[in-house]
Amino acid sequence: MSRMGDVLAGFHAAWEFESDSVLIRYERGIRTPKLFQALGERRVPLEAIAGVTLTRGKRGTVVLRVEPRPGADPLMEAAAGQLKDSGDPYRLVLPAEREVLAEYYADELRSLLTESGPADRFLVEPPEGPLSFKAYDGKASFDGRTVNFRWFWTGASSAKWKAGDQSFPVGELNGVEWRSPEVFEGHLRLLRRDVGASAVQADQDPAAVVFGLGYGPVHESLPFAAAVLAAVRTSSPVAAVPATGPRRDPADIAERIRHLGELHQAGLVTDEEFSVKKAELLAEL
Repeated sequence: MSRMGDVLAGFHAAWEFESDSVLIRYERGIRTPKLFQALGERRVPLEAIAGVTLTRGKRGTVVLRVEPRPGADPLMEAAAGQLKDSGDPYRLVLPAEREVLAEYYADELRSLLTESGPADRFLVEPPEGPLSFKAYDGKASFDGRTVNFRWFWTGASSAKWKAGDQSFPVGELNGVEWRSPEVFEGHLRLLRRDVGASAVQADQDPAAVVFGLGYGPVHESLPFAAAVLAAVRTSSPVAAVPATGPRRDPADIAERIRHLGELHQAGLVTDEEFSVKKAELLAEL
């Protein structure tokens, strides 16, 4: 760029142009999309950018957008084209009277781009952890090394209760499937290295949590998916390590046993399954 540190401010964000990157700072105002607020700021290296466009927007605006290279940004890889234009973190919307200035920066930026085609590694930093969110049937958490699913007795299917709470070291994973909560059957599914593509519905799959009205919103579940995906790409397979976490709250164990008993009485759990699972829960005390 002509001057390091030039800033172009638009609605909901400001772009700072550096010699090797574009620093995008998102506003935290009430009208700013929640995903932008959750991201805070993002530094996009020039090598992660494939192109730049400037188009007319709605209601007297213009839109400056940088096109990330495929494979360069874990957030966009996880989103897989499901984000609406209003939620695209690479769009800067400006008043139409700033079109000439925006065109100047677009031309300047284009002159510095040297890379194209898919990237062989992530070039944009993933959202920072630890991260967690509430899905309809459980709570998902990620500490940078392990993804944990803890089921809610009010929402989890009997199949998930039978399987019990789940822990997945990133070394055992092959990827992440994120389906937006804004569409039918939204969910987050973990793809395991030793398991083929699952044909099981997400509400029956212990490696998935399902979304619903008010559960797993984009600004929580998508950064989560991106962080897990980035960790998976930089990890190597590891042997499974038995969980040795703190012992559970006795009240929580009692509630789980009560729910297990209801499933047993309803014929959804066999006598043997009931005995085995109850023993496992009591062992956690």
